[in-house]
Amino acid sequence: MMSIKQLARKNRERLREMEELLGCRFSDPLLLQQALVHSSFSFEQLDDGLNNETLEFLGDAVLDLAVSDMLFRMYPSLREGEMTKIRAELVREASLAKVAGEVGVGDHLMFGRGEESSGGRQKPSILAAALEAIIGAIYMDRGFAGALHFIREHFAELLPPEKGKMVVENAKSHLQEFLQEHFSQAPSYHLDAEEGPDHAKTFTVTVRFMEEILGTGSGSSKKAAEQQAAAQALADRDAWQEKLAKQGGSPDK
Repeated sequence: MMSIKQLARKNRERLREMEELLGCRFSDPLLLQQALVHSSFSFEQLDDGLNNETLEFLGDAVLDLAVSDMLFRMYPSLREGEMTKIRAELVREASLAKVAGEVGVGDHLMFGRGEESSGGRQKPSILAAALEAIIGAIYMDRGFAGALHFIREHFAELLPPEKGKMVVENAKSHLQEFLQEHFSQAPSYHLDAEEGPDHAKTFTVTVRFMEEILGTGSGSSKKAAEQQAAAQALADRDAWQEKLAKQGGSPDK
């Protein structure tokens, strides 16, 4: 059995390698070492019982705040609900595991014999948790500014390159949420036209609500056309929301 300090001294070169991959130098390497210790290793090898679970807890909160800060500054015109959806996409397990894989976290984790033999280095849940622990360690060592810099460097590339694309891809769900929230009803989509040969069809769709056409869209599939129609409806919502209210469809909120 050994302490976390003894382990860090033993792994000095491996920790420096991890720092290079992360692009972050630690003032206190014990924090990075702890972030890389899985509970199975701690149980078998450490006499102080330290592992990365508490740093994971802290890193989860830091990540949420940092991603919120990043989205607020990059997309100030997005609504709260839209930012919430994008944030959820960025901090989900698959996204965290992807970033962890890109910086080689799995190769530097320390496992007990059982977890090692069961393929712990490739498990998305373990990789995601370890990345959150590393973020927690960066926060403890370099403050929020340091953690924010790391998250911007490694998570910004997960965002779609254009805000318009990001909004259109989720337009149907955004429109339905808006109408359900304000009018307690969902919209309907109608196929108005289907043109062109089978291998290159163009579909035209309108989205309707309370007998009003809220938007029209075209695309190479019905789904794409519906998303475009919903995106146009969202862009024009101030106009039709007022019209619906005048027709007696007063918003619930």
